[in-house]
Amino acid sequence: MRIRVRHATTYAYDAPAHGVIQALRVTPAPHEAQAVLAWRVDVDVDGLLRETRDAFGNVLHLFYAEGPVTDLTIRVTGEVEVTDAAGVVRGAPEPFAPAVFLRPTPLTAADAAICAWADETPDGPPLDRLHRLMDGLHRRLRFDTAATGVETTAAQAFAAGHGVCQDHAHIFIAAARRLGLPARYVSGHLSRPEAHDQEAAHAWAEAFVPDLGWTGFDPANGVCPDPRYLRVAVGLDYLDAAPLRGARRGGGQERLRVAVLAREAARQRQD
Repeated sequence: MRIRVRHATTYAYDAPAHGVIQALRVTPAPHEAQAVLAWRVDVDVDGLLRETRDAFGNVLHLFYAEGPVTDLTIRVTGEVEVTDAAGVVRGAPEPFAPAVFLRPTPLTAADAAICAWADETPDGPPLDRLHRLMDGLHRRLRFDTAATGVETTAAQAFAAGHGVCQDHAHIFIAAARRLGLPARYVSGHLSRPEAHDQEAAHAWAEAFVPDLGWTGFDPANGVCPDPRYLRVAVGLDYLDAAPLRGARRGGGQERLRVAVLAREAARQRQD
């Protein structure tokens, strides 16, 4: 499947901002099941845009504008060919050993309730246990876009019983690590039929399965990633893989508007 992405993020400031810095993890890296056909990142103010890699192997664009800046729009467009690998990721940049992804973070720390829930998972092969975690969490946590924010922890979302894809991923990661299985956060896109602009990209998790490798699990939808999923960035939690994170001097109150569209690209007919 060819997935075409259009992603625009606009910042508006009440007063001129200076020293604007943005870290952009919006460009996918290729792997065996994902070929980047075209990709472009544009910023509509004068500044310096530099491409590099972060510690997790993600493509990272760093943007700096001295200012003054009153509004700023970052536009991402691209097309990627994704093939079915049953959620298994091979050939992606892997700077760290899987054991690094056993380390908890404030967003993915397992409290007593998550530990007790994870411990109820029947013994068996790691892949079976991970599928049980995904299925159980999909049934347990109600999807609710108004219930949580980017600062919500796995423990808070689990106690509330509702959240968004970020919360599903954080809880799954916390539970998998509780069982001794390395797990990490994934940000990316999910192509949906008849898609309309969304206010955020998608998120899911990957866990390391012995003799299989890193394998994706999407507890928000109760499935493993298929060719509708475009993988962009990974990390220990949301903060490591967030599409955009930034800082600035001044500017007063900030207003943010995001529009994301990911859908199957129409193929040109070959005669």
